[in-house]
Amino acid sequence: MTDTSLPKSKGQPAWSAVFAMSLAAFALVASEFMPVSLLTPVASDLQVSEGQAGQGIAVSGAFALITSLFIASIAARVDRKWLLSGLTLLMIVSATVAALAPNYATFMVGRALIGVAIGGFWSLSAATAMRLVQDDQVPRALAIVNGGNALATVIAAPLGSLLGAIIGWRGAFFCIVPVAAVALVWLLLRMPSMHSQPKEGSNNVFRLMTRAPVALGMLAVSTFFMGQFMLFTYLRPFLETVTQVSVSMLSFMLLVIGVAGLLGTFLIGAFLKNGLYRTLIVIPLLMAAIAMALVWFGGSVMITTFLLGLWGLVATAAPVGWWTWLARTLPDNAEAGGGLMVAIVQLAIAAGATVGGILFDLSGYQATFETSAAVLGMAAVLTLLAARSAVRGASLTPSATTCSTAG
Repeated sequence: MTDTSLPKSKGQPAWSAVFAMSLAAFALVASEFMPVSLLTPVASDLQVSEGQAGQGIAVSGAFALITSLFIASIAARVDRKWLLSGLTLLMIVSATVAALAPNYATFMVGRALIGVAIGGFWSLSAATAMRLVQDDQVPRALAIVNGGNALATVIAAPLGSLLGAIIGWRGAFFCIVPVAAVALVWLLLRMPSMHSQPKEGSNNVFRLMTRAPVALGMLAVSTFFMGQFMLFTYLRPFLETVTQVSVSMLSFMLLVIGVAGLLGTFLIGAFLKNGLYRTLIVIPLLMAAIAMALVWFGGSVMITTFLLGLWGLVATAAPVGWWTWLARTLPDNAEAGGGLMVAIVQLAIAAGATVGGILFDLSGYQATFETSAAVLGMAAVLTLLAARSAVRGASLTPSATTCSTAG
């Protein structure tokens, strides 16, 4: 990783650049998960199975993983203004290639490009935002940048489904282009030049995995996101074939997931304060129960809508819990741990989408959803082991009291 001790401006905080990054984050997340709401028409038009179309999520996650591990060496030598602008430009290219793709192979190239943009942008965004404002304004800056992520989570899937019905899936993909173009111009105009120097010893992020609480926690993170996206990627074909909803109802149900998720991000703070690990254990258990309930009651529109709302409430809030875990577990290595977590999460998303697609094509939605439930249950077990390891470590290290009182 690179040293994020970029020199703070002696003048006014660069709030305009922070908002530009938020808009870029919105376009990035919307583009990343666009295939979820357009899986069926993409598969039909490109003449592939829905499982193959779902690999558009997997390939972007795989390339994001690779980029997140190697972007640091580039960031150490390139002005971060130009690097972030280049990644935003790559987002524009990706959306254009995907929208105009004449075949499946070209479509996957477009998805690979968005993966590079995802891995690079998220690996650098938090550290960059921290240098655009004064120390006491950092929490607000991070909230604004992540606000673009949350907003995209709420509206991207239902809006993508609606646009797909009106102007086709290609038109829906191309709608990313003007949004990303505005973000690019905004970044070029308002982002100050920021150079960084390599930080000694910070590149070896994998050394963190030699600590049992960290290793178990990262394994829990990976299984959680794998189980989540094993199911989430294939929601549309499930809702169309099992619940048998119309396009408008599909858009509404996706909106329910997004709104519930936005609500969950505001509510989870109180639960984390009272018991961090307890909350991180309960969330995957709830999601596993929801996955099984969808298998049993998927034919009912009302019950399915309720279950998906509950899914969105806890699933979207979970990353807040895991970033809190990271800050408490690695207070002196949060940047290195954050880079490692980005890589692990992207690998898990790719694995979940891939395994889910294979199961969906071979054995149907039941196998995909039931396996998702099993993996989420495994995430809960690993989180419990991480909690116990953290308590043992804290008892052996008197100064490490944070983990022992985290719940």
